[in-house]
Parts: sequence; structure tokens; C-alpha cells
Amino acid sequence: MLPAPELKPFCELRVDLAPIMEMGPGRAGQRRIIPIIGGTVTGRVNGKILNLGADWQTIYADGSADLDTRYAFETDDGALIEIINKGVRRGPPEVVARLARGEDVDPAEYYMRTTARLESGDPRYDWVNGMIFVGTGVRWAAQVRVSLFTVE
Repeated sequence: MLPAPELKPFCELRVDLAPIMEMGPGRAGQRRIIPIIGGTVTGRVNGKILNLGADWQTIYADGSADLDTRYAFETDDGALIEIINKGVRRGPPEVVARLARGEDVDPAEYYMRTTARLESGDPRYDWVNGMIFVGTGVRWAAQVRVSLFTVE
């Protein structure tokens, strides 16, 4: 068997959110859109999350969420980087209910993991185009925090 890949810290995303927009029932579950309106990026790259993009979620009957986000940030030196981040959030029914009510819940009480692809046309950041990223996250009332790691 080949050795397991290593994870190296890459950045911390603090993603500011607008109120949830409920779409109603879809083919697979309850659909909703959560607009992304700003935030910060700190770590190996630093910058500000732009006021564009959203998390297009599907909430299943058991309360678990399919996360599907697309947004972008501008680095402190002016490069634009797109993030496509897909993941899952699940936990015990009482914890999921607290999250649904907008309560701040200890991230140790539920599972929130993502896989991300970053893309930039700026030659200084061309290296992100060929990397795989994984993340662990927490959902607060008006913000999501995701720690991204490169898969080495």
C-alpha cells in the first residue's frame, strides 16, 4: 500500500453569511441558498472574501446537509482566487435542530468536512490550480469558519 497523503495547514476562511433563503422542497430534500457576503482569509494566503457567491444546500430528511459553495476572495496583493467547496454536515438530530435554529453549536458535536478546489488566473497563484484541499468547518449563526489543508 502506498503511504497516506499528508495534510498541511493552508488557510482559515471566515465566511460572512446573509440570512438563509428557503427555496422549498426539491427532488432530494429541502433546498436553500445562503448568500456569501464577505469575510477574511488568513494563513499561507491572506485576503478578503468578496460579496458574491453562495452555498446552495440540500437538507435531507435526517437533517444532514449537502454543502455546495462557490465564491471568491481577493488576496492582499490583488489576485482573485475562486473557491468551489463541496461537503457534508451531519450530526445527532438534536444538534442538527440547534444548528437549524441558528444557534452556535460546539463543532465537536457534529461533523462538517469539505473538499475544495481553488483556481486563479494570476501567475503568482498558478500553483493553487493543481492542488487538492480538504477542510473542517463550523457553522455559526452568521458565519462559517473553514480550516483548509493541502493534500500533499
